[in-house]
Formats: sequence, C-alpha cells, structure tokens
Amino acid sequence: MLNAHFETWDYLVFGLYAVVIIAMGLWVSRNKQGGQKTTEDYFLASKSLPWWAIGASLIAANISAEQFIGMSGSGFAIGMAIASYEFMSALTLVIVGKYFLPIFIKQGLYTIPEFVEKRFSANLKTILAVFWIALFVFVNLTSVLFLGAKAIDMIVGTGNGDLLVPSILGLAFVAAAYSIYGGLSAVAWTDVVQVVLLIVGGVITTLIALANVSPDGGVISGLAHVTDVAGEKFHMIIDKDNPQFNNLPGIAVLIGGLWVANLYYWGFNQYIIQRTLAAKSLREAQHGIIFAAFLKLIVPLIVVIPGIVAFVMYSESKDPAVISMFEATGGPDKSYPWLISTFIPTGLKGLVLAALAAAIVSSLASMLNSTSTIFTMDIYKPHINPQASGRKLVNVGRLTAAVALVVAGCLAPLMASFDQMFQYIQEYTGLVSPGILAVFMMGLFWKKTTNKGAITGVLISIPVALLLKFLPIDMPFLDQMMYTFFITIATIAMVSLSSNPADDDAKGLVLTKEMFRTDKTFNICAYIICIILAAIYVFMW
Repeated sequence: MLNAHFETWDYLVFGLYAVVIIAMGLWVSRNKQGGQKTTEDYFLASKSLPWWAIGASLIAANISAEQFIGMSGSGFAIGMAIASYEFMSALTLVIVGKYFLPIFIKQGLYTIPEFVEKRFSANLKTILAVFWIALFVFVNLTSVLFLGAKAIDMIVGTGNGDLLVPSILGLAFVAAAYSIYGGLSAVAWTDVVQVVLLIVGGVITTLIALANVSPDGGVISGLAHVTDVAGEKFHMIIDKDNPQFNNLPGIAVLIGGLWVANLYYWGFNQYIIQRTLAAKSLREAQHGIIFAAFLKLIVPLIVVIPGIVAFVMYSESKDPAVISMFEATGGPDKSYPWLISTFIPTGLKGLVLAALAAAIVSSLASMLNSTSTIFTMDIYKPHINPQASGRKLVNVGRLTAAVALVVAGCLAPLMASFDQMFQYIQEYTGLVSPGILAVFMMGLFWKKTTNKGAITGVLISIPVALLLKFLPIDMPFLDQMMYTFFITIATIAMVSLSSNPADDDAKGLVLTKEMFRTDKTFNICAYIICIILAAIYVFMW
C-alpha cells in the first residue's frame, strides 16, 4: 500500500528542484566584485529585504514537515481545531508588527539575545542564547529532519525506514549547500521560490485527496462527503469529553496558553524574527509581516484538510494494511505522505515531493542560520574572541551551522517512537517559551523590571514548567504554559520590586505613542484579518 511508484519523471522533477534551489542560493549570495561578506551581509542579508520577500520567507521558515506531517497528523487525530495554531498566528503577527517590531528595529539588533543585553545584562543574554541553541538543535532541527525523512521514506520507499537515514542526509545536504555559505540572503531569497512551490504542492495534494475521498469523485463532492462523515472534525473549539482535549483545551486556545506559544514563536524566536530585522525599513518589515499573516490564513487548507481526508479514508477502509498502518505508533503522522504515495499521479508526485522538500529545506536553512547567528554574535564574539574580524565571525557562523546540522542529523533517527510529532514539538518548546516570553514582555513594557528579577524569573520558569508537567494532575500542556508564564511574571515583579521598589530600572525602555503608529495599509489589513478570524470561529465553533 505504501509503494509510491516513483518513476523517472518524478525523479527528474525532484532533482531539478534541488539543483535550482542550490544554484539560486549560491548565486544570490555570491560576493560582489570580489569583496568579503560582512557580518551584516551574512547574518542580516545586508538589511535589504523588501516586504514581499520578508512575508514569503517568514512562511517558508515556519511551514515545514512540522506542519505538513505533524499538523496533518493532528488533523487526522483532532480535526480543524489544530488549525488554531495557524489562525491565531495571523492575529499574533499583527500584534508583533505593531508593538514589537518598532522597538527591535530601533535598537538595530542582529539577534534577539542582543536585545536582552541592552535591556538587562550580558549574563542573561548568555543564558537565553544557550537556551535557544539547545532548543534549535535538539528539538527544532532534529524533528524537522526526522519528519521530512519519514515522509520521503513513505513516498519514495516502502515506509519501513529503509530510506530514513539517506533521506536525512539528503535533506541536510541541500539545506547546507547554500545556507551555510550564503547566510540569510541565500535563505530569504530562495524562500520566495520555495513558498510558492510549497503552496502550489499543498493545494494540489488537498484537491486530489478531496477528489478521491467520495464514491462519486470530484472536489466539491469530496468536501461534502468529508463534512458529512467527519463533521465533528470541523469544530474549532473541542469539548472537554473529547479525548484530545489535553492537546487543545477548549476555549483556552483563544484566551490561554496558545497566546504564550504564539507570542514567543512570532515575537521572540530568532529564526523567525531575523527576517524582519533584515528589512529595508520598519515600514517594509511591517508590510512583510502583515503579508505573512494573510498567508497563515490559508495554511490550514493545505496541511489540516488532508489529515481529515485521510481519517475519513481510514474510517471507511476495509484494507487491513491501511487500518494497521494508521493504528500503529505514529500512525496519524503518516497521513500526508500516504495520500501522496497513494493518490498523486506520476509526474505530479515529483512536484508535490519537491514542494514538501521545499518546506523542510527552507526551515532547516532558517534554523541553521539563526543558530549560527546566536552562537557567533552572542557567545563567540563577546566571550571567546572579542577582537574577531568580520571575516572570522562569518567563518565561525558557517562552522557552527555545520556542527549543529551534524548533531541534529545524528539524533533525528531516535525520534521514530514518537506519536503526533506536532504536539511533541509544541510541548517541549513550551518548557522554555513561557519564561522567555515573560522576560521579554516585562523588559519591553515595565520599566521597573530589573536584571536580577529577569534572571531569577527565567531560571525558575523551567523547574515550574517541569513541576506542572509531572504533577499527578490532568492538566493540558497549553494550560501549563499559561500558568508558568504568569508565575514567572509574578516572580520577576516581586524580585524587581524588592531590589528596586521606588525607581524605574536604569535600562528601562522609554516608549512613546509615535513609536507604535502604523500606516493606513497595515491598519486596513489588520482589520480585515480580525474580521476573517471572527467569522471562522463563529461559524466553526
């Protein structure tokens, strides 16, 4: 059932994708007139990105195997409710563009930890830099490599793991071939091509899956059949008696821990926010981020709907091979590659796999670039070699990315035993994100926040998160994140007030209304996004 029948045309299309992306990445990042790359060239793409490249690159960095494989698997298990991660991200991007970007760009940052040094101290910056590098390498890079390789193994091979390691090596090679040499410029400009490819490939997969799910055939008939058979999968808010409630705890996805996850990810995650720091101007960055918000609204159509279609096919199937596959460990995460391997015709199969690979490779490249940026600018330069030249820093960044990729590639096969990888990624990211978010929110918007309070808060946040996770109570992990966030906020406030009860901190930010003014285009688009989101939740409650 998992024989993909990958034929010559499919291999040619997929191979052409790899060659074009590598060639394009190397071409756009070439040294001009024989000059050497500066740190601004390598880590911030010479601060030259226009709004449409920023928006496309944000989505390409975000959409990966985590979504195509992991979120599709959660669509199989949970339904459209998992799309709250995408829909609420659109609103989060509006908030980030209006309230966070003006501060970051005014500071002239290379990295998010750099802001921590300016607002608090070098010690806290180093602590957070180590947190981020560990998270990128041991959770993000590792999971994306594994999920991508797992998909290729199912689509091209037999699904038994024979191609898992070769696929990991292949994905790592393509991502490394242009991103390690070219830096953010290569990553961002290739992302423009890759986001088009991943959306086109995702739409093709969704349409073909819908056309094959009903006895009558046809996309419209298929959609009607899916909503009829699995109507319960189309509720955005799930009930407490739903077995998946612990993953998406009802109304809390709108007013609770999901805000912690989204604000951290889109506002303070280096490999995401780095694109906006490379903008030509604040206006370009804000227009890019609102463009990405619109793109986020269509992502569930290409990553969640296929998972629901696979659930309907499984529930109606009489094929023992299909039934046993979806009931095995990690079964839901096999939804997307199974649809491709079973229903996508020759020729298109190569294009769709190229689209999936584009999503994976663009995210890998983004994570590698950000890992190298944080290590080089926040650890190596201040603590190891303060006198390093720009050329030396660029070379250290390249070496860091290579080492991170090797470590993640060695760990990736160990993730084969996990079920619903998207939930795994969110849950383990949630151990560190509430504390980091609390530090940033207090540092940005409360001038009394002290360095001692911030360090105490971020250090106590992980034990608090672990305690809530392993307490013998049935608490959804999004609620754990929310409580950890508020406990950390309270800790930072109490320590700050006890050490400096009367005065504002010397490094507190002076904010004015003018900093947060946005132009007419941004404001109109923000209102449209809010109206669309309100309609989605009202009609799909």
